[in-house]
Amino acid sequence: MLKEFQEFISRGNVMDLAVGVIIGAAFSKIVDSLVNDIIMPIVGAIFGGLDFNNYFFGLSSNVHSATLADAKKEGAVFAYGSFITVVLNFLILAFIIFLMVKMVNNLRKRLEGQKPAAAAAPPADVQLLTEIRDLLARK
Repeated sequence: MLKEFQEFISRGNVMDLAVGVIIGAAFSKIVDSLVNDIIMPIVGAIFGGLDFNNYFFGLSSNVHSATLADAKKEGAVFAYGSFITVVLNFLILAFIIFLMVKMVNNLRKRLEGQKPAAAAAPPADVQLLTEIRDLLARK
């Protein structure tokens, strides 16, 4: 069983997937920071607040706090600011992945265009001589 596991883990696809997951997790943290620390404060300032994550309204009459964390302790809240932040985070991440895939596809097209063209067909007289040779060889 240990040998089978070693063969499974040593396959290229598994290692590529592991590297992709690790890089994706690190990249996700970068995008989270970009959204939460740079973009959302600007959006919050435009809409009149300092912290967009604290945009919510209480679903219970017990909710009277000004911050989302405290309001969640008091009762149910509709935290639309956090949702908008997560959606914006997703859209930025999806757009960056789209650009990366587009770049890789363009690179592949360029590399395919640089491949040498297939050998040109031999002249008609050479083809005719080849056919004659093949016929004679069969007899």
